[in-house]
Amino acid sequence: MIAEAETVELEAERLAVARAQAGDPAALEPVLAGHAEALFSVILPRIGDRAHAEDVLKDTFVTAIEKIRSFQWQGRSIFFWLRQIALNKLIDLHRHRGRAQRLADALRVEVEAGPPPESADDALIVEEDRRRALSRIESAMGELPERYARAIRLRLIEERPREECAKTMEVAVGNFDVILFRAVRAFRKAYGER
Repeated sequence: MIAEAETVELEAERLAVARAQAGDPAALEPVLAGHAEALFSVILPRIGDRAHAEDVLKDTFVTAIEKIRSFQWQGRSIFFWLRQIALNKLIDLHRHRGRAQRLADALRVEVEAGPPPESADDALIVEEDRRRALSRIESAMGELPERYARAIRLRLIEERPREECAKTMEVAVGNFDVILFRAVRAFRKAYGER
């Protein structure tokens, strides 16, 4: 009885995928909705934040709809293909976060480096080093397109949440992530060329 129900469900999924591949992406919506909870349970423990997990799930579904024509039916549920897309999204997100965190840490270290000064002369030297570091950072920021500099200021310097940054810049969260990724890369190039 259970095997028969699974066979019927699998056949319905195969037909929905075939219709989506033939140009009817709406046919895939019930299949995606049917796998949403299981995918979310794969994503959430790996990311630890409900809002970010929801973003990854949404991005997974968008990618699945965009790439459905490349999917090849192999006699098993599309869930496994969707799961792999979700895992790839998580890897991309962790890489992006790691790069952004390393830049934020580098900016803080550059500005806050050094032991506390022991004398007034040492304090002047530390303050001068700090001013030079800030000047170097601002100079590198000045070479960036305004949109990139704004993304870095919002997310890495002011440490605002991604959603707030995206809203401030009037873009989707996924688009903000791309802008920030490119901004960090451009900053590293400008900062490192000195």
